[in-house]
Amino acid sequence: MKTETAQAPVLFIIFNRPEQTKKVFDMIRKAQPKKLYVAADGPRNNGKDNQCCKETRAIIDLVDWDCEVKTLFREENIGCGLGPKTAIDWFFENEEAGIILEDDCLPSASFFRFCSELLIKYKDNNQIMHIGGSNFQNGYISDSDYSYYFSYFSHEWGWASWRRAWKNYDYEVSTYPELKRKGYFDKYFSNFIEKKYRLSKIEKTIKAKEVSWWDYQWDYTKLVNSGLSIIPNQNMIKNVGFGEDATHTISANDARQYNEAQEIDFPLAHPNFIIRNVKADRRYFKFFFKDTIVRRKILGFLRIPGYSTNG
Repeated sequence: MKTETAQAPVLFIIFNRPEQTKKVFDMIRKAQPKKLYVAADGPRNNGKDNQCCKETRAIIDLVDWDCEVKTLFREENIGCGLGPKTAIDWFFENEEAGIILEDDCLPSASFFRFCSELLIKYKDNNQIMHIGGSNFQNGYISDSDYSYYFSYFSHEWGWASWRRAWKNYDYEVSTYPELKRKGYFDKYFSNFIEKKYRLSKIEKTIKAKEVSWWDYQWDYTKLVNSGLSIIPNQNMIKNVGFGEDATHTISANDARQYNEAQEIDFPLAHPNFIIRNVKADRRYFKFFFKDTIVRRKILGFLRIPGYSTNG
């Protein structure tokens, strides 16, 4: 008799958006994890955060299933960089593996089982560092017989990982100058624009007086550890955080906001070999880069001679 896969612990990172938080919480409630960790940054001094943060935190009181709930509710605001970083630190101090959701990442029901099964399957494979729930290629992969593929890219809109992987996390990207000097990145990327774009995010982190992101550093950590990410062949996360009140997903024209959360079929069809799907990665970057708004931002940010930023 086949037994159900044990539900992985969940870290839910929230802040000041009760409407979005409730939507994501309702999907967590349907999954009914046995362990739920909730981390919340403290309110900013802007006149409205106090009430919004209070309302958002109160949603966790709606847990009505058999569940061990642990909270990390901060009184002070430490920002969009250190806030998630320290929340994930706390999570993996307590758990060997688990699922991470932020308040604007609305998962499909099958996302939880997908992550839970793969956390078990690859728990001892140090090459696999990240299990993603997002697919920004409308479900396209070059080997469609499989449920997922292995990639150098990753998306942090709903994901899972292990303590063994997160222990390598380098928030300050401290090894970058030496590795760049030694030419580590010269042959890593598929093309010049991909290299310039991805390394520019790392250099932006080094130069920033105040870092308000944590995911660039996670991408860097995977890169320098030759880590692979798992990308599903169905998009299982809808970002419900686009809008003027967002920190990063502000643009109303970002095509990714229209990606719906879909269900994936079980049993999962596993790839026969653990190797990067180069074709899918190249297609992803082309798909990502062709968007006019993203393209303008990239080329404008990189100031690449000979490339037009008009359309």
